[in-house]
Amino acid sequence: MYSTDDSYEQNCTISLLKKQISQNGQENGHHNGGMHRSQSAAQLGRMGACSNGRRKSSACSSRSQSPTLSTSLKEQINSYIAAGDQWFSLEYFPPRTPSGAVNLLARLDRMFEGKPLFCDITWHPKGNPAGHTETSSIEIAKAAVNYCGLETMLHMTCVNNSQDAVDAHLNRVRDGGIRNILALRGDVPGNLSWEPTPGGFNYAIDLVKHIREHFGDAFTICVAGYPKGHPDAESYGEDLRHLKAKVDAGADFIITQLFFDAEDFLSFQRDCRRIGITVPIIPGVMPIQGYHSLRNLVQLSKLEIPQEILDVIEPIKENDEAIRNYGIEQASRMVQKLFDSGEVFGLHVYTLNREVATISILKKLGLWMSEPRRALPWKMTANHMRKEDVRPIFWGSRPKSYVYRTKEWDDYPNGRWGDSSSPAFGELQDYHLFYLKHKSSKEQQLKMWGEELTCPEDVFEVFSCYLSGEPNKYGTKVKQLPWNETEIVKETSVLVDQLISINRRGVLTINSQPCTNGKPSTHPIAGWGPPGGYVYQKAYLEFFTSRENIAALLDVLQDYHPRVNYHVVNHTGKDDITNADRQRPIAVTWGVFPGSEILQPTVVDPISFMFWKDEAFGLWMNNWGHLYEEGSQSRQMLQHIHDTYYLVNLVDNDFVEGSILFEVIEKMLELRARKEAEGAAASEGDRELVEENFPKKIKLANDVGSENPMVQEAGK
Repeated sequence: MYSTDDSYEQNCTISLLKKQISQNGQENGHHNGGMHRSQSAAQLGRMGACSNGRRKSSACSSRSQSPTLSTSLKEQINSYIAAGDQWFSLEYFPPRTPSGAVNLLARLDRMFEGKPLFCDITWHPKGNPAGHTETSSIEIAKAAVNYCGLETMLHMTCVNNSQDAVDAHLNRVRDGGIRNILALRGDVPGNLSWEPTPGGFNYAIDLVKHIREHFGDAFTICVAGYPKGHPDAESYGEDLRHLKAKVDAGADFIITQLFFDAEDFLSFQRDCRRIGITVPIIPGVMPIQGYHSLRNLVQLSKLEIPQEILDVIEPIKENDEAIRNYGIEQASRMVQKLFDSGEVFGLHVYTLNREVATISILKKLGLWMSEPRRALPWKMTANHMRKEDVRPIFWGSRPKSYVYRTKEWDDYPNGRWGDSSSPAFGELQDYHLFYLKHKSSKEQQLKMWGEELTCPEDVFEVFSCYLSGEPNKYGTKVKQLPWNETEIVKETSVLVDQLISINRRGVLTINSQPCTNGKPSTHPIAGWGPPGGYVYQKAYLEFFTSRENIAALLDVLQDYHPRVNYHVVNHTGKDDITNADRQRPIAVTWGVFPGSEILQPTVVDPISFMFWKDEAFGLWMNNWGHLYEEGSQSRQMLQHIHDTYYLVNLVDNDFVEGSILFEVIEKMLELRARKEAEGAAASEGDRELVEENFPKKIKLANDVGSENPMVQEAGK
């Protein structure tokens, strides 16, 4: 993005000659025909259906061969161009407030769905860019990589940075999973005259040289290019020579300053090629979104707006919607002309932290992925140091929490979860961290989850409305729950009617999946992984429910052993009942793919479940209960559920015949109703006896579970 805090150099982007890149790809030995197991999952990172028919037929197919997380951004760009594929990237600037940081991450999550090749985060000297707060450039970039799953590039400038400070910043971002730097001189805040920092760097080329000398190939380095020449350069030719010097010093690709005429970029790119610049050059495009913001930008960047654009926007300058619509059309036509030239394959959008115009342009160009395929059943991080392809199913709807709690692990499960003696999950006490916060405001949450809760049925309604999509009694759609950060996924829709039915009766589901027996990996709902494979999964159901239901459930489950594995636990962990081997995970999702070992990305692990238990119960009060005043009826209602309900997971091991888990739940509810009817006719003393016997039932169920030979063997 172009801003007063960023350098003129920061507003730039990529584009390159296919022939040169193809040669580079051959020299680098790009992908052979075989597919290794470690590659297969990540290769799907940018697969999906084209959003319209305008794209070349080769674009979708080649784009399906996405590189692995271990592949550098430089190699990814070269690979796309060698394949004749098109891609896009996006630029954002750090917000100024903590709430703005939460909103930006929510926007990055939404933009992730379109599958950008990367995003970049600008460097704001006035905003403490190297700080540890949620509004710092480094923290936003780290969050984008680790919690939003986006390959990320961080701007870094010479302003107020000594060599020692730069080294410290680079070490920190490298350790945080960032491996791409846009090296810039930067502008002094307040438009003061430029003076180098003592012990620092004078120009971007000095920064490029330093990174290459001290960090080798740890970073892909981008630099800025100016289609009309840098406004401070002596001449256009002199600016081109400076650009070539930056490339010769080690820059891997170029992003350009914004422009308004496709011919300006194409001429610039051809001039670059004539003087020997062979790296990719990506065009930077900023859609016109407002008259006054455009005027300010032009004043700062010293760009000239073509007269034909001024003639259009002057009469509508007070109509922001009309200007935005024009900006979408103008940018789309300009980029399409670049693509039609055969010399441009990528697009970098200066979003101004907005999304409507950006998504509209990308959809018009056929770059937005309307039906992205999943590389794995869960959302992957973009941190190349997290080489993992197996996770417990419990965090399926809270991937950011899982990443946070496992960030200190030295190694991550790859291929198999393995024997689990102690996963050593970190504590989740920092609910206030901006990348763990709910995206909705307190006011929005109260409208979704109830301004007042007077009985358990009010809570049941929140869960059922979330599943049905119907407005609640306040006329608001429940788009999130504390345990589910987004609206329900397609896979859940297969079970939605059954889920709504049991939630209305007090079985509060927070995770589920249907059974799948050998569906194609390209299946629109169940599919994941590379094409040509088949995927399988066992039915899974996880829920909170009352101890009265648990008493009935434990009776019912005796008739379903060993087909159904179960784990039942209360908030303290004192009641902990399972018929599964406590040391061995149960595979609940796996896939078979060409030229690959079997992938087993999702498991039910009893030990991990006990760590998840603390988080799942904690969300009742930390994310929901805190909305209400201490001592209020609503808060007391949630505290009651937290204290008395149980967390249950059920696995149906027969994935061929179809799931019986809802049958189990229905029998539980029927048995509970029958016992309540019998209890109504019993004397008060008999009812007290039943209440006293509940702990004995728990102990008996635990004893029955321990008779499982697998459990006995594990205990030896």
